[in-house]
Amino acid sequence: MSIEIREVLSRKDLKKFVKFPFDLYKDNQYWAPPFIADEIKTLSYDINPAFEYCNAKYWLAYKNGKIVGRIAAIINKKLIEKWNVKKARFGWIDFIDDKEVSRVLLEKAEDWARENDLDAIEGPMGFTDLDEEGMLIEGFEEQGTYPMIYNHSYYPEHLNELGYQKEVDWLEFEIKVPDEIPEKIVRVNNLILKRSKLKLLEAKKAKEYMPYIPGFWKIIEEAYAELFGAIPFTDKQKKFYTDQYFGFLLPEYSKFIINEKDEVVAVGLSFPSFTKALRRSKGRLYPFGVFHMLYAIKKPTILDFYLIGVKKEYIGNGVISIMMNEINKNAIKNGIKFCETSGELEDNKAVQDLWRHYEHRQHKRRRCFIKAL
Repeated sequence: MSIEIREVLSRKDLKKFVKFPFDLYKDNQYWAPPFIADEIKTLSYDINPAFEYCNAKYWLAYKNGKIVGRIAAIINKKLIEKWNVKKARFGWIDFIDDKEVSRVLLEKAEDWARENDLDAIEGPMGFTDLDEEGMLIEGFEEQGTYPMIYNHSYYPEHLNELGYQKEVDWLEFEIKVPDEIPEKIVRVNNLILKRSKLKLLEAKKAKEYMPYIPGFWKIIEEAYAELFGAIPFTDKQKKFYTDQYFGFLLPEYSKFIINEKDEVVAVGLSFPSFTKALRRSKGRLYPFGVFHMLYAIKKPTILDFYLIGVKKEYIGNGVISIMMNEINKNAIKNGIKFCETSGELEDNKAVQDLWRHYEHRQHKRRRCFIKAL
């Protein structure tokens, strides 16, 4: 039976597009589900501010009347302009282990890129650097995390056979939380804060961080400006991501350092792992998913480390150590054993050097593939 490709044109089709992985991975213990509502918002032309400068199309693959695959294709005009590259992106790609299915899906995205006079396509990538990116190529028997993509081991095999090649890799690490923070480290950190006239932002609730969100975005844009695929955010996008993520911010595991002018100079964000909660709630927050989320927050055993950013003039003066040890202190107090990092570009030695002081292992690798058209 031939594969039928249908473009996603209605809200009903978009829900099918978002929910397909729940069927594909229903028996996989490592897959980390997304929030269904957030996925729909991100992919909705009338909600996601990225559509002010992006075009996108989505397709579903059917076989014998059943959905067997999906793919999104994206043209990011800011990316093309900033990096001077004529390439499209594909993302939200999932498919059964059938090479005909993966072929027709990718060919559909490739044809659309050619129609728009582009000469390459890369992925998996999202609209921005804060969307999920990179196809897992190592670590298929490691627990997936909410901020990163999990996929079956046959995915990269299919892409290699279809002429896709490595563009860039990200590494992920499992970090063991230490049993205690040495007193010497505590003294040194306090001395750094005093001499630098810096201080940790003391907050008990997420809303207390809100006055410092503009400073957060300044740091992120500065720290990530030259990283692979990064583009500047619009004000609407900053609000979009702030509304989406900062409501879950927990001061115990997310730290802001500010200077004497009350300016943010460093940030580190981590969250309790939501993987089990999302699996139990099947990606829904309501009506019962909220209880699973609250349990994950109150009884965490694993932290997911999302990002870290430091103003250039403060790099190397110990602020990263201060933030990490504050997070560690609370992790130890709450019985957390491990922290999972998000993807770090394989040549980003500055970030990877952070883990040399901890018992750790590099347990996952993910890849952005590219193909000339």
